[in-house]
Amino acid sequence: MPVGYSAAQIRAAEAPHLANHEPLMQRAAAGLAAEIRGVIAERRRDGRLRHARPCVLLLVGPGNNGGDALYAGAELAAKGKRILVLLVLGRVHEDGLAAALAAGAEIVTDDEAVEAAATADVIVDGIFGTGSSGRSALQGAARDVVMRLQPLLGGPEAPAVVAVDLPSGVDADDGSVPDPAVLPADLTVTFGGMKAGLLLSPARELAGRVRVVQIGIERQLARMEPALQLPDDTSGGQ
Repeated sequence: MPVGYSAAQIRAAEAPHLANHEPLMQRAAAGLAAEIRGVIAERRRDGRLRHARPCVLLLVGPGNNGGDALYAGAELAAKGKRILVLLVLGRVHEDGLAAALAAGAEIVTDDEAVEAAATADVIVDGIFGTGSSGRSALQGAARDVVMRLQPLLGGPEAPAVVAVDLPSGVDADDGSVPDPAVLPADLTVTFGGMKAGLLLSPARELAGRVRVVQIGIERQLARMEPALQLPDDTSGGQ
């Protein structure tokens, strides 16, 4: 039976590990990087990889979601991938950005974003994660970026979209999508446990395939009553 947890439950499960200074973000980033490498390998097998040196564009928001993307980008850059970073809201996880730049990532400007996205093999949506639950609609610069990139997606030659934890603009708890400014993901990499919203429409249809990466909070979650439990036939195969 598919089960999902609320954003508050995920934060509660993380709390003792963060208090012990465990590297939850680095674990999440390592899992994210592995899944991105898998997407690149799929595109290479299918003949859809655009560059001999794969190109990944990171859409980076100001919080931990952006930090996950940046640390994953650092790992990928260190392995020879070309990593482009768009700082969507200016503010950024400073240590993650430093790691990415030290590994060879390049920052692109808002004016360069569409061209970078159009030529990328993979776009990583690291704008907002579970911290936006309850106020999930994108606004301002974040909404503008997503609306400019949406027309590039959907075709057979379009870049793959990998969402970090959940597609930015959907609600982690109830799966609602209050505004059409969402990048539909081919793959969503979520951390610790399935977010309840990813099991519910319309977010379910925007999340693509969902992979749950273990980061060390699973025992805490197992002690909780899930926020959502669904019969197997309503999970959409995820």
